[in-house]
Amino acid sequence: MSVTREKVLRYRMHAQQLDRPVSSRRRPDDAAILDHGVQDTGPDGALWALVVRGVPVSARDWPHEFALAWTLRGAPHAYRRSDLTAVEKALRPYSETDAAKRVINASASLAAADIPVLDALATVARTMHEVVDEPMAKGALSTRMTAELPEPYLRWCEGCGATHMYEMTFRLAALHAGLELEPGTSPPVVRRIPRWPAGQVGVLDRPADGDDGPLDVLRSLLHLLGPLTRKQAAVYLDSTLRDVSARWPDDAVEVDVDGMPAEILEGDLSALQDPPDDPLVRLLGPYDLFLQGRDRELMVPQKAHHKALWPTIGRPGAVLADGEVVGTWRPRAKGATLALGLDEWVPWSSRTRKAVEVEHERLAAFRGATPG
Repeated sequence: MSVTREKVLRYRMHAQQLDRPVSSRRRPDDAAILDHGVQDTGPDGALWALVVRGVPVSARDWPHEFALAWTLRGAPHAYRRSDLTAVEKALRPYSETDAAKRVINASASLAAADIPVLDALATVARTMHEVVDEPMAKGALSTRMTAELPEPYLRWCEGCGATHMYEMTFRLAALHAGLELEPGTSPPVVRRIPRWPAGQVGVLDRPADGDDGPLDVLRSLLHLLGPLTRKQAAVYLDSTLRDVSARWPDDAVEVDVDGMPAEILEGDLSALQDPPDDPLVRLLGPYDLFLQGRDRELMVPQKAHHKALWPTIGRPGAVLADGEVVGTWRPRAKGATLALGLDEWVPWSSRTRKAVEVEHERLAAFRGATPG
């Protein structure tokens, strides 16, 4: 089966429900991207990502149905609270090699001390659970953990001028410790997840039969950001190609995307072949899932625009029009007024410009501001 990049982008828009209108009758947790996790980075974060998918939420008002945790790539992600135990099981490292890749530079220190990374994550998780007996700011928790753990778990940080834990080990162990983040806190506050199963604290083993349970990160990735390659999935997860290939869904099938091979779930083939072509404009946040694919050349063919959309520091949001990124936006807040700084990559039609104004009004209302 062969498809064009335009069909792929329209398929992703539909799979991620970017074409849904807002409905006040819709439950806050009614969003397909919550199966995968919604990254909460930036001033609007996960809640705005849900608003542009038709979910009736507003800034700084986290519904009780949601929970926030450090997960994929160590970034904070929002999930359905009812899914948290399944999320923890789904995010256990695939292997010792996979765990070493995910903790990045911490693996060398642990290897030198002959400590398997999986054992180290389990030790950190159990220690964290004991230490966090009440809500605790990240800095205070880091200080406590530094006092509790031996040298192979610690490093000297030039930026802080202090010794503390390796950052990725610290973050990735938190959910395995039964800990969540308190939304809206900066620096982040960590707290115990209510009624977390005691038998699940610090357990990193995966079932021998390979069943990841009701949630499967690779399946949700293929569904929401497919078609993609195994290498792209491995890069997205900070995993290894070998581990991802070993866990690759049996019902993934190969398709041709403008001459390049990629894979998608068999059940999504018909939607990929004939995706909806409804005109729409959305203001996507800087870390919206639609922009997180590792096939940036497919999403934005003009490489000159890559540095503008994905700079190392200070990412802008993206203006999405009918499946194509046609520019960037940045908030310009002054008091109770929210203006937008817009960079048009191509000449916008009057329809696109009017739709951007509507989305600007929606963003301002979401923040409780007046559009300026």
